[in-house]
Amino acid sequence: MTSLPPDLNPQHLPQHIAVIMDGNGRWATSRGLTRIAGHRQGAKTLKELLRCCKDWGIKALTAYAFSTENWRRPVEEVDFLMLLFERLLRRELAQMHQEGVRISFIGDLSALPQTLQIQMQRSMAETLHNQAIHFTVAVNYGSRNEITRVCRQVAELVERGELSPEEVNESFVTQHLYTADTPEPDLLIRTSGEMRLSNFLLWQMAYTEMYFTDILWPDFDREAFHQALLSYQKRDRRFGQVKSAIAV
Repeated sequence: MTSLPPDLNPQHLPQHIAVIMDGNGRWATSRGLTRIAGHRQGAKTLKELLRCCKDWGIKALTAYAFSTENWRRPVEEVDFLMLLFERLLRRELAQMHQEGVRISFIGDLSALPQTLQIQMQRSMAETLHNQAIHFTVAVNYGSRNEITRVCRQVAELVERGELSPEEVNESFVTQHLYTADTPEPDLLIRTSGEMRLSNFLLWQMAYTEMYFTDILWPDFDREAFHQALLSYQKRDRRFGQVKSAIAV
């Protein structure tokens, strides 16, 4: 761990951070650029945040890159995003592997271009045993779709007599989500002033602390991240309990 700001307590850092990267289009438009230029700059910001998390001892980062609703965007923008994902993986995989990054993808990957699917599977296989940081990218992801998928699996198991209704509990559902091998997020960061979850990790974020900022995603630098962590460290995370010191 290197260069952690002195006003951050290393014992109270979030171990898993989720980010909704909002504002690429507005950032580009405000500069007279195309939305595609905004996505390109946003990818650079995500790369820098990943490195910052690794440097500061944060063990997991999950980024909402493309939702199930994003298919409604203009075709040329969607095509560019798919191509951008593939190019970034080809260009950055070796470096991320060298730095100990474990890469995962969650969502309905079957709807993505075949060449992108192949590159994703290769990235996950090559980095499976890395332990410096777990980097999860949600692509064609929607939380309601994810939960519905688990419900369908439960129904099929019960119908076949392989599962009784009494065996269905929170732990069972959690273990059948895309994120089964990842701890729940401690902190969600959403940029650009929007204050909603947008169908992202609805089950997993039951007790996640949330931080909203007006900063557009391409401008979300280390100092902005620093401020988000300072805010997090002021939170009193009780998980529905009452502190014993004030219990009655």
